[in-house]
Amino acid sequence: MSTASTTDTSRYVVAVRALCEFTAKQGDLDLRFTPSPTAQEGIAGHALVASRRAENYESEVSLSGDFGPLHVRGRADGYDPTLHRLEEIKTFRGDLTRMPDNHRALHWAQVRVYGWLLCQERGWSELTLALVYFDIGNQQETVLTEVMTVTELEQFFVQQCERFLAWAQQELAHRLARDTAWGALAFPHPAFRAGQRELAQAVYQGATSARCVLAQAPTGIGKTIGTLFPLLKAAPAQQLDKLFFLTAKTSGRSLALGAVALLKQVTPMLPLRVLELVARDKACEHPDKACHGDSCPLAKGFYDRLPQARAAAVQSGSGDRAALRSVALEHAVCPYYLAQDLVRWSDLIIGDYNYYFDSSAMLYSMTLANQWRVAVLVDEAHNLIERGRKMYSAELDHGSIKQLRLVAPTGVRKSLDKLNRCWTALRKDFAEPYQVLPALPDKFVTALQQCNTEIGEFFSEHPTRIDVDLQRFYFDAIHFARMADAYGDHSLCDLSQSADKSALLCLRNVIPAPFLAPRFAATRSTTLFSATLSPWHFYSDTLGLPATTAWIDVASPFTADQLTVRLVSTISTRFLQRAASIDPIIALMVQQYRELPGNYLTFFSSFDYLQAVTARLIALHPELPIWQQARRMDDTSREEFMARFAPGGRGIGFAVLGGSFGEGIDLPGDRLIGAFIATLGLPQMNPVNEQIMQRMQQRFGSGYDYTYLFPGLQKVVQAAGRVIRTTSDRGIVMLIDDRYPRPAIRALLPRWWKPE
Repeated sequence: MSTASTTDTSRYVVAVRALCEFTAKQGDLDLRFTPSPTAQEGIAGHALVASRRAENYESEVSLSGDFGPLHVRGRADGYDPTLHRLEEIKTFRGDLTRMPDNHRALHWAQVRVYGWLLCQERGWSELTLALVYFDIGNQQETVLTEVMTVTELEQFFVQQCERFLAWAQQELAHRLARDTAWGALAFPHPAFRAGQRELAQAVYQGATSARCVLAQAPTGIGKTIGTLFPLLKAAPAQQLDKLFFLTAKTSGRSLALGAVALLKQVTPMLPLRVLELVARDKACEHPDKACHGDSCPLAKGFYDRLPQARAAAVQSGSGDRAALRSVALEHAVCPYYLAQDLVRWSDLIIGDYNYYFDSSAMLYSMTLANQWRVAVLVDEAHNLIERGRKMYSAELDHGSIKQLRLVAPTGVRKSLDKLNRCWTALRKDFAEPYQVLPALPDKFVTALQQCNTEIGEFFSEHPTRIDVDLQRFYFDAIHFARMADAYGDHSLCDLSQSADKSALLCLRNVIPAPFLAPRFAATRSTTLFSATLSPWHFYSDTLGLPATTAWIDVASPFTADQLTVRLVSTISTRFLQRAASIDPIIALMVQQYRELPGNYLTFFSSFDYLQAVTARLIALHPELPIWQQARRMDDTSREEFMARFAPGGRGIGFAVLGGSFGEGIDLPGDRLIGAFIATLGLPQMNPVNEQIMQRMQQRFGSGYDYTYLFPGLQKVVQAAGRVIRTTSDRGIVMLIDDRYPRPAIRALLPRWWKPE
């Protein structure tokens, strides 16, 4: 939460809250489930408290002060001139007496630091300090006060600053060494690959001109190092505090960590602190225990041991999952929450998209709170549309509510009954199997909000109670209510009902742009890169990129003589013609395999289609070695599938387009010499997608292209990209469908392809 000044290397800027969290946090990590107010509730609570004060009440008082090289700044919640009282407002739910002592101590530390800054600014000799705890449930205030002299306040301020000063001086030295080294950083290879320099220049210029970049760059040019290296070079002059490398999959994180290892191999003492963020369930050492000191040994005394763990982790500079776990266990602290603390002290943070783009994203909120200057790299950015939609969609199942009513605690059953009645009424009003509602169902949303309030109060009153089903519903309901607050023409509200009487109410985000645009605006520069980002306006429109975004299409290092591309226009893979397509597709594959034996990968639009073809192939050609993707494969099964593509091997693998094997796998050389793609990749034509198409048509005037054509061809090109991975590879791709020769479709294929 603190950052070195970007204009003066002898001054260190730290937020009041960050200073106090560093110096005043002690005792256990205590995350017993006591629901905290939402951000909106917190803002509303602060506003309500301020509205109750006199007209001369000062809200959001900006304050700052210095101690040696430290520049401490922040905004106090409010000052009441009538009472000569500085207030720190905290919203909460439930029983205030259950608040842990170390939380209260942190709150007092903050208001005391603000008190000194205010007295220093206005020349006062004493001041009343107040912690105002506002109960979101009953809207009552509990006010705790103390009167301190300016001398006492100064002593407290100096004490906190002295505790932090050595760390701040260390951070200033690191920042100076970091910026010097990054500016002189050498590229870790003897030369750039073809296309790699062009990509690197675009990333560098994006950072120096404060623009976002949408970069379509082919496989094989080294996109990871080609984006990370120029951003490191640009960071010192652009006074960047942090870099975020965001990925859609674990493999992307591994590539980023590999690029860092390469840089440190070439420059052994490179001052670059790296942090890999992993999901809580992957980092947890004691999944059978709760996150508090009475249950988990790594939570007991967490804040007492955190300073030593933090120092050791920062000293190592290597924060990948394994290294961080080692440091955490050595100091008996939780690896997951150690990583969250280290975000403040790391230079490069590598993690999933959700850490910056989600509705409750940690990196985004910390960037805003600390006024960090950041640059973001988004790997395999074609995934961000669908991921963004999921982040800002919400759904509730009627069946789960009916089931929950039967076992719910007495205190919340009444509100669940009311919600169930609203559900039943909603289903009577909209009785079709699938229907888009003309507006949000206000009565249902109101009942849901009341239900959320009562469940929240129940958990606040019973913090040690474990009720997994009720908690799961509560989390889903809170998210649904938040998305309802943000509902607009970027989303659909639809109701799906099936013959078995189940029903699903969904707030379905279609266009994530309104939610993602503020994330892009908060960065100095964001570079989104992938091999498939064409046409650029599709991604720019749906993601909400700024109007100044630069577009670059990097030329491929591969040549047309490396890849034979055949358009098989004599076969239709449409649903009604699929049965008739099976034998011709098999004949095509068998002929190619016999002409040039080796490893091939075949893609179909669905598991049903895939299984129909493989069953027929086995019957006709039992001698042919084949292996196929199954539904819900675990990690071991996926590894076994990939292992079949051995160097010098022979056989045909079968997979579903858009699944685990359609992108993100690397099979160079003769591990894969060809692909058959028996589909255009178009999303299924169903009521949901038809409604999405209508919304896309209304917003962009290209409903069919934005819903079906562009997403489908993106999957096709990604799948075909598995064949040629290096400049020495040779292979063949057969695109099987009678629509491939159409000009509109051929225009979406890579420029370097020369289809036959």
